[in-house]
Amino acid sequence: MKFLRSSIFILILLSVGYALRAQVPGIHYYMVGGSCCADDRPPLHELTTTRIGVVADLHYLSPMLVDEGEALDSFERATGRVVQDLQEVLDKVFDNLKEEKIDVLLVPGDLTNHGERQSHIDLKQKLMDFIQEGVRVFVVPGNHDINVPNARAYTGSNPTPTESITPGEFAEIYAPFGYSGALERDEASLSYLAELNDHTWLLCLDTNRYGEHTTTTITGGRIREETMDWALNILEIAKEKKVVVLGMMHHGLVEHMPYQSTFFPQYLVEGWEERADKLAGAGLKVVFTGHFHSNDVTRHLSPSNNAIYDVETASLAQYPFAYRIMELDEEQLSIETRFVASTPANPNLEEEYKEKLKRAARRVGRDRIKNLGIPIPEEALGPLVEVISNLSVMHARGDEELDEVMKGAIVAFADMLGGEADFDSFSFDFPPEDNRLVIKLDGVR
Repeated sequence: MKFLRSSIFILILLSVGYALRAQVPGIHYYMVGGSCCADDRPPLHELTTTRIGVVADLHYLSPMLVDEGEALDSFERATGRVVQDLQEVLDKVFDNLKEEKIDVLLVPGDLTNHGERQSHIDLKQKLMDFIQEGVRVFVVPGNHDINVPNARAYTGSNPTPTESITPGEFAEIYAPFGYSGALERDEASLSYLAELNDHTWLLCLDTNRYGEHTTTTITGGRIREETMDWALNILEIAKEKKVVVLGMMHHGLVEHMPYQSTFFPQYLVEGWEERADKLAGAGLKVVFTGHFHSNDVTRHLSPSNNAIYDVETASLAQYPFAYRIMELDEEQLSIETRFVASTPANPNLEEEYKEKLKRAARRVGRDRIKNLGIPIPEEALGPLVEVISNLSVMHARGDEELDEVMKGAIVAFADMLGGEADFDSFSFDFPPEDNRLVIKLDGVR
């Protein structure tokens, strides 16, 4: 029975929530407007022209805003984030990116924990280290970065209010990271256009709603009409100049899992399909995003058969602590993913945070299964929650695939509901691969 199959699938999706995903396959090649796989692939280093690093959703919290005490303990219990762990992860990733001799660093939003001015100031100093080594850095804001009315410091017994920043202050603080050297600035938002190299522009879109914040932040995002018109005009100019345009924004531009726009619309820009179709039709080929805390790449085809790739990078504030190293030349964009498994102070970082994600998924899974009202026998609930928990971890890391044990468990649950689980009728992961791939830019010029 189709409804029962869908019920099993949907309740799993509802419980996966943020998550990210798993294993690293061989490099696959994808053509803009088509796809192909090659067995005689050239080594990744041979493709290098511009080396690009991507880190997303840092949620950086300044050490000046934390101190031992109940306020910090409560924050770490509630979020599952140990501040020292996250600071060491960030330092380790930044050190590795410098060792990799990247030319460009992209940061698609949620730079700070919750918009604290001091966090912005301290993070700026960390990013300035890249500038001093000749690395160009480009940032856009996320929903946790500007006009945050409930920004807090965690010292003593209770959290205390701390200052946030305005949109103008964001552009001022991060002037060295895209704003001061922009080719164009959008008058309606903090969007801007930058040059990556002689044949590539970077279109940085501000998709946030910080002007509407009252008591807390707004998770959802949108591309304003004025900003959309501005972006489309830039893409038209780029087409005339035969320049490739890559994009960056905080919110997802396309769906990264089935039913995402139905169950998690706040992680996509409003009217995502119409926006994606227009941008793809105008020539935008790739967009780098964050926000959903998952490591995923999705290829979307517009009605006119124009392809756009949404390269979503996971958060450095939770498992799997992923970041990207990419190589761009005139023909292709090659993407590799790195993961942080340990830090000097926490050799068990990966396993600890994987288990934290599983525990959160179990809790959310139980609640949402009950809220759906599907009559699942109590003896089946525990095993089903374990399936959901494991899927959450897989989705978090990327390239998730159901193993036979998990398939068997889902089949058993479907049988209990009087239906069958036909795995050919749905997919848990949209193509292409998530962690290691090459997007061919042939035909762009």
